[in-house]
Amino acid sequence: MPMSVLETLTLSTAMKCTPQDGCSLLLRVGASVTMHERLRGLEACATSLHTQQTQCQSVHLPRASHRLQVGQQFQVHFSCFEVSVAQHLYVTLRTVPHFCGVQLHRQYHVEAGKLSYRVDHRRKAILVQVPERPGSLDYYVRLCLQRFTCEDAGAPVQVTANSASRTVSLPYSQALPCLCLEGWPATPDAVRIQRCPFEADTEALWDAIQYHPGSQALSWEPACPVSGRVSLCWRPGPRDPCQELQHSSRPVLYPLVDTQPQLCLKFSTNLGFQVRCPFQQRRFPGECACVTEGSCSCPPANKRCPPAPSLPPQ
Repeated sequence: MPMSVLETLTLSTAMKCTPQDGCSLLLRVGASVTMHERLRGLEACATSLHTQQTQCQSVHLPRASHRLQVGQQFQVHFSCFEVSVAQHLYVTLRTVPHFCGVQLHRQYHVEAGKLSYRVDHRRKAILVQVPERPGSLDYYVRLCLQRFTCEDAGAPVQVTANSASRTVSLPYSQALPCLCLEGWPATPDAVRIQRCPFEADTEALWDAIQYHPGSQALSWEPACPVSGRVSLCWRPGPRDPCQELQHSSRPVLYPLVDTQPQLCLKFSTNLGFQVRCPFQQRRFPGECACVTEGSCSCPPANKRCPPAPSLPPQ
């Protein structure tokens, strides 16, 4: 049997909502086929790349119509497959009976629909266009901070099914890469759509540096989870590379740090490489950066450095 018997394989996501059962995601599978005298039907299978679970469906073609329509092209639609949001699937289409090499396959990522939004930077608000939902259901939208879970960053706003306006304004205080908006229909265990408008805006993370004069502690407290390495470094001039200080690699806290303008924090993370010099704008007393137990790191021009007190373990 020639491979050209199977013309195309089409996939799309649909959402089914009922007042009794709520909303569920479905995968629609369609195929374009050229009839062949040995073709008796089609089989479509969807395999989850995460769990390796497989669902299969078959469509059989009556023999009488088969003989009359050889060589003609048909559109075939399978019953919907039940899927879940963000699921990665491997879908195959084969003939019945199976012939070696005669199949089509595609990978597919399940989305739960889309939220349309626009960021009003002047007013510091995200304007969300709530989608029309089947079944006349109310809808919720909210802002949240994506950490271990998406934590509330504002109260959810409910849009009723008969609301004249379906645009919601969600104010925010700071543009953060983990600040996301979520939307879901007002049914139990509803699938939630999530979008993060500022996921590429990471500047606020590097500037989240705090200095506590009383304890002389320098800390970095980013509002979003970031994986990587942080260390102190010394930058002799504005365009010079930052020279990492020995034994200064710590998670987020440095006690007993002198406020030298050339003292900087170096970030090597999954979001990129950055250097921030928190004391560059004004000068503070002190000439040494005491960051290791029993020793100080000083600029090359200084020949003496007072011994640092012992540092408690962090």
